Amino acid sequence: MSLRFVVQEHHASRLHYDFRLERDGVLKSWAVPKGPSMDPSQKHLAMAVDDHDLEYADYEGIIPAGGYGAGAVVTWDKGMYEVTDWKPREIIFKLYGDKLRGGFALVRLSRGKETEWLLLKMKDADAVPGWKLERALTDERKASLRECAPPCKAS
Repeated sequence: MSLRFVVQEHHASRLHYDFRLERDGVLKSWAVPKGPSMDPSQKHLAMAVDDHDLEYADYEGIIPAGGYGAGAVVTWDKGMYEVTDWKPREIIFKLYGDKLRGGFALVRLSRGKETEWLLLKMKDADAVPGWKLERALTDERKASLRECAPPCKAS
């Protein structure tokens, strides 16, 4: 069964990317400071955060100052995904997005806190060695956003 995924570029107090997988009626969520990568040699920290309502998958806007996660949020990538294996310490899946494609894994660090994971791109036909992340939020796009607390239709 295919489920939705979304990656949101989140310009909060520190830029990070909200990586979200639909599961059990919610969006399982991780904050990825360096963002995802299509390069299998890159291993990026992914901090597990609270589950989010499914409506967050469509959110773009500016979270008002003083609110949790205040700052601009835009969709960086979205699409469908298939789970290969979902265990408490390891999630293996395939993404079918515009930017992210192919096999990925989220692996919980054995020595870290329960919230500390690594997001990894698998070595497959979709892998791109040397791949560089490009930001989605331009000045023009930011000017089109309106301020509202999620979840809401903000753009």
